[in-house]
Amino acid sequence: MTDSTGHYIIDVAERDSVWFSFLGKPTPKYPVLKIADVNQFDIALRLKSDVMREVRIKTRNYKEDSIQNRRDYAKAFDFRRPSFSTMTSVTSSGVGFDVQEIIRLFQFRKNRSMESFRERLEQEERDKFIDRRFSKGLVKRLTGIEKEDELSDFMKKYRPTFDFAGGTSDYEFQFFIKIAYDEYRKTKAI
Repeated sequence: MTDSTGHYIIDVAERDSVWFSFLGKPTPKYPVLKIADVNQFDIALRLKSDVMREVRIKTRNYKEDSIQNRRDYAKAFDFRRPSFSTMTSVTSSGVGFDVQEIIRLFQFRKNRSMESFRERLEQEERDKFIDRRFSKGLVKRLTGIEKEDELSDFMKKYRPTFDFAGGTSDYEFQFFIKIAYDEYRKTKAI
């Protein structure tokens, strides 16, 4: 034990050795006979600490997430099937054909796959937008529903469409939730 200033005394025999350990990192053993001044023996533990790379914490922001998603999947979001207009170009010097676009025109499976992927990304983006507007926190605050299973049931039954969520003001959207909750209570009472 140390005193209030950090000083301590260890009783040892002349044939003993002294060593220290912290977090499994031991110092070398020091034979008591070889210590020059046993009253002034000083030792320090030096631990090497690795420095982590910088960590950035971002707040959850739907718009930033959506923009980043659009950047990450730009090729899929921008995909359009090849057409006559994308294969040709008319200039003052004549008509030209883009050979790559003509080749892409006949890649039926790849074109279908890319269109399907784009549609899936767009649907995911619409779903996330609805989730952001029709959040559990907002529904809880407006309806007072406390039970998790009841809240999930209500949100599943009255989940708005993307067009409605995107085309209404906050007031209209919150009014919809309140009206839906009144209807929900009536159906539960029956």
